[in-house]
Order: sequence, then structure tokens, then C-alpha cells
Amino acid sequence: MLRKLLFWSIAVVFPLPLVLTYDYQATEPDSLKFYIFLGLIAYTWWLLSILLSVRPSWLDRSVGLPSIYGLHGMLGVLAIATAYVHRDYGYSPSRLARDLGDWGFYGALGVLCFSVFFMSGWFVDRSSLLLTAKRILEVVFRRQLSVWVHRLNLVVVAMIWLHVHLLLRVNQHFAFMMLFDLYTVVVMGIYTWKKWIAPDTYPTGTVISNEMLGGATRRVSVKVDRKASTLQPGDFFFLSFEGSPSVSREWHPFSVTDDNPETLTFTIRQHGDFTRRVEDVEVGTRVRLEGPFGRFESIIQDRDHEAPLVFLGMGAGAAPLISLTAAHHTTRKIHLLWAVRNPEDAYYRDVLKEYQAASGDHLQVTISIGRFRREDLTNALSAQEVTKGSFFIVGPNPAVLANQRLLRRIGVPARRIHQERLTM
Repeated sequence: MLRKLLFWSIAVVFPLPLVLTYDYQATEPDSLKFYIFLGLIAYTWWLLSILLSVRPSWLDRSVGLPSIYGLHGMLGVLAIATAYVHRDYGYSPSRLARDLGDWGFYGALGVLCFSVFFMSGWFVDRSSLLLTAKRILEVVFRRQLSVWVHRLNLVVVAMIWLHVHLLLRVNQHFAFMMLFDLYTVVVMGIYTWKKWIAPDTYPTGTVISNEMLGGATRRVSVKVDRKASTLQPGDFFFLSFEGSPSVSREWHPFSVTDDNPETLTFTIRQHGDFTRRVEDVEVGTRVRLEGPFGRFESIIQDRDHEAPLVFLGMGAGAAPLISLTAAHHTTRKIHLLWAVRNPEDAYYRDVLKEYQAASGDHLQVTISIGRFRREDLTNALSAQEVTKGSFFIVGPNPAVLANQRLLRRIGVPARRIHQERLTM
């Protein structure tokens, strides 16, 4: 909790050097300064949002990628709100500066609305009507296009940067402008390096198998060129398939199903426009991997060793939970609950039976055809699991939210529920 609080405090700390420097140098009335401050805060929040979008792995290990994505999204919303007040109450004698500011504001507003609908689950995952509309519109607005629309934030930053440089009341303060440009250059430099230069240094591997599991799920195994020494149970990677003409090279997250650091196995449900093409990835295809990411293992290590672990997976969402089960089934009390659509989708049933046999009664497995209902969870979970267990939920976003609500209703407090959803 303290780590997350410190992490979210970055939103307050990050704009302060610019705001304080301008306040020290400028001589305008405080009423005018206030609206300039709002513009500066909006700009630095856009920059900070861009920094968070590069997914720093060291920060993920500290607070988790969902928290990073959460702050990233909130900064986008808050920046629009502060920029709106700045735009309506500020004044510039330069027509070009005003136009650039307006274009930047409306561009950022458009990107935000697009991203909230297509790239985040804030509203779509909570409304079946919006989810249906999204799936229909994704025929046109495919994920690759969505990623590039999101990158229009860089154009917005460029317009606002030029907007500030054209403001006479601002650009006359040398120290402030040096700091303003330093903020921009450093953030844009980190983004450029991370997105277009650093990937050449990422781990690589080769697809050694691509087989069908169940009705719409595939298991892809990648032999990595170097042992993934930092891999932890429950982790995931962002993968880019290189040299496959029918599969986009855009990065996509997949969880590791086992704990083998030399051959990484990914269980992939063919659902979106990207994953439907995974079947076309041929053996021998080169893969580039960003990661690993994930905090499930560190959370488990911080918990009481005697407290039970309850893993709740939906469909292919069971993949990281099976990885955690493989690592802990002989030493920790584990209850794995797995919801699948059809009996043939329980493709790891035999593997789980082997883990059960070797666990010395540490592992219990409950497989449900269809989602778990409240009465199912009430009957399946023991009193000790409800009162002391740590719960880990992975699956489609609406299902994760629904199961969180069910667990809360049967008495599991929010602090003991951990989930993995990879939307912004």
C-alpha cells in the first residue's frame, strides 16, 4: 500500500520543479499565474503519461503493471480537465500560439475518448452493450490502428511545446525555458529509445511448437536464446513475432504457463484480431520478448506461509495460475478454481492431476463448466480460505470484475484479492 501511495504521489511531485521555477521568475499577477500553472501541470502530466507507457520493468516489480496503467489513464483524464480550464481562462495575443493550444487540446481529447473506449476497460468491461459495440467497431478499428492512434499523444506534446515557445510572457524566462525543454527532451528521448532502439536488446527466441488446445486456444512454446533468469512464477511477457507475414509485429502480452526458464510456454486464447492469427505462426519463427512482468510471486512471498492460496482462472487466464501452482504445489496450501466454457477446454486437467498426486494433499482443484456463481464459490471455498486466503484472479476483464464482486459478497476483503487485467 505504501509503495502504491508513493507511486501515485509522482503525479504531484513531477510538475513541481516547472511550476516553482516559473513562479519564482514570472511577475504576472497571481490570478494569471494560476491558469499558467494549470497549463504547465497538464503538460507535465502528458509527459509523465508517456513515460509510464514505456512499461518500466523495475517499476512493474514494485507496484505492478495494472497500477502503472491506472495512473497512466488517470493522468490523461486529469490533464484534459486542467488543460480545459487553462484554455478557457488563459489568454495569448499570438494567434498561432492559440491555435496550437486548441489543436493540442482537441487532439488530446480525441485520443483520450478513443483510448477509453478501445484500449481500456473503464466503461466497456462494465457494460455488455458497450462491449458489444466495441467488438463490432473493432472490425474497423483494429488493435494495431488503436496503438498508433494512442501515439498521437506525441503530436499533441509537440504542438503544446511549440505553443509555449510562442508565448512572450513565458519564453522570456531563460531558466524556466531551459527546464521546460529539458523535461520534453528527456521524456521524448526515453520514449524513442524504449520504443524503437531498446527492442533490439530484448531477449529473443524461436517458436518450437504451435499446437491447438480445446476449441479456440493454442499453446505456443518458445525456446529462448538465453535462459530467462529473472522469470518468476505467474509472470508474463510482451511478444513480437518477427518474420510472420500474417501476424502483426505489434507487442502483445501473454502469460507463461509453466516455470521453465529455457523454454517458455504460452497459452493463448484466439479471441481478438491479433490472437486469431497466432495459428499462422510457424515453427522456426523468431520471437522478441519484452519482460518478464508480474507481481503475483512477490505478493505470495510477502504473505503468511500458512495462509492458503486461492487461484481463480477463467479459460486461458489459468495459464499464470498453473505456473504458480507448479512452483508451490508441494509447499503451500493451494485451491485452484478453473472455469472453462466446454469440457474439452480443460486442456491442463491431466497436468493438474499430476500436481495433485505429487502435492501431498496441498493442492485442491475445482473445474467448472461455465462461470462460477456465488453459490458455487460458497460451496467450493472453505471457511479458512474465505477468512485467511489470498485470492488471485486472472481472465477476461468482465469476468475478473464479476468474480471480484462475488468474492466481496461472500466475505473476502479487497486487500486479499489480487487480479491481473492488462488493459490501460
